[in-house]
Amino acid sequence: MAAFPVDIVSAGSLGLAEPEETGLTFVANAELKARAAAVASRAPALADDSGLVVNALDGAPGIYSARWAGIEKDFTAAMRRVEGGLKGKSDRGAHFVSALALCWPDGHCEVFEGLVEGNLVWPPRGTAGFGYDPVFLPDGGTATFGEMDPAAKHAISHRAEAFRKLVAACFAA
Repeated sequence: MAAFPVDIVSAGSLGLAEPEETGLTFVANAELKARAAAVASRAPALADDSGLVVNALDGAPGIYSARWAGIEKDFTAAMRRVEGGLKGKSDRGAHFVSALALCWPDGHCEVFEGLVEGNLVWPPRGTAGFGYDPVFLPDGGTATFGEMDPAAKHAISHRAEAFRKLVAACFAA
């Protein structure tokens, strides 16, 4: 990260195994991954857990957002699954959540959450972004995350909000 005096090294490049996500919340899964990496690497570690929360589906896919896409990460199928679950329901409200956990080898952990509210639209629109972006229209917007320029999406995204909170905490006077 050029803007900050930090060297970023991925868990994969260190050969660290990805722990099973057994938490029941985004925060719990982010902490689980960051704690495992911090202990294994003996260095501070940052991990994210994020996903789509759909009001009319009682919060699904939620922490299972990636798993709804299956082993092959087919988010077209995952979006169809969401659309199917909404048949006969008028509420299209949803939000993306991102939980960032920054943990140290001694067990200390700080968590930062970001959220962006919006509505789901069909058919999917746009090819930018990834995951559920083509069906997510942020509140006040006219373009889905899948249609937005990456810089515009980054300015309002759930991950950007979580990172702003992390940076503020790390560089507070």
